[in-house]
Amino acid sequence: MPVMREIGFTALSAAGSIVVLFLLAKLIGARQVSQMTMFDYVVGITIGSVAAELAVEIQHPVGPLTALVVYGVAAVGIAVLTNKSLKARTAVTGKPLILLENGIIYRENLRKAHLDLDEFLTYCRIGGWFDLNELETAVLEHNGAVSFLPRETARPATPMDLDLSPQQTRMQVPFIMDGRLMAENIEQAGKEPSWVRSCLQRQGYQAEQEVLLAVWDGGSDLTVFPMDPKRKSTGKK
Repeated sequence: MPVMREIGFTALSAAGSIVVLFLLAKLIGARQVSQMTMFDYVVGITIGSVAAELAVEIQHPVGPLTALVVYGVAAVGIAVLTNKSLKARTAVTGKPLILLENGIIYRENLRKAHLDLDEFLTYCRIGGWFDLNELETAVLEHNGAVSFLPRETARPATPMDLDLSPQQTRMQVPFIMDGRLMAENIEQAGKEPSWVRSCLQRQGYQAEQEVLLAVWDGGSDLTVFPMDPKRKSTGKK
């Protein structure tokens, strides 16, 4: 049946485009998402558009497939070039622009960034700065984000300011997720499953199946979130 055959070919083309997109995403890496530049943005939309065309192209899928590969290779090539050449990096990603410094708003840089004052003030409010007098510097980064340096009198006090020496906080490591022991995490942390279970018993849990999430931050106990929403979490507060 022609209709069923067409549906089958379309399904195969769509599956093929998903595979190609996955391989290209692995090749390009997380930088495409985490630090998107204008070039990354253009390449990303184009690759998505070509992949959509490939998914429904039955007669001549080679053309869109070739275009996908070319765009993917171009993105990787540009990334390698910008890593090795400062001039290429500046040309592709651009340079940071100082929008405000020492009480002066640079109107010319706002124009270069295609920002008006309303948009600049919006960025400030989103960043938590409602009083421009509290800002020393505002910089538009190459990825479109605005970074802020507050005046010394407006920044939060640090332990160093108060002459304190607090213990370094460590990243919390999941030891139990969805009622299951994370054996690899426990082993890498130098602990044993028996230690985890003893921590649970001290906090009133009989088995890991009663726990939605348990994390360890390097201390002598676990922070435990129960599976039952009516039961309170235990650990550090």
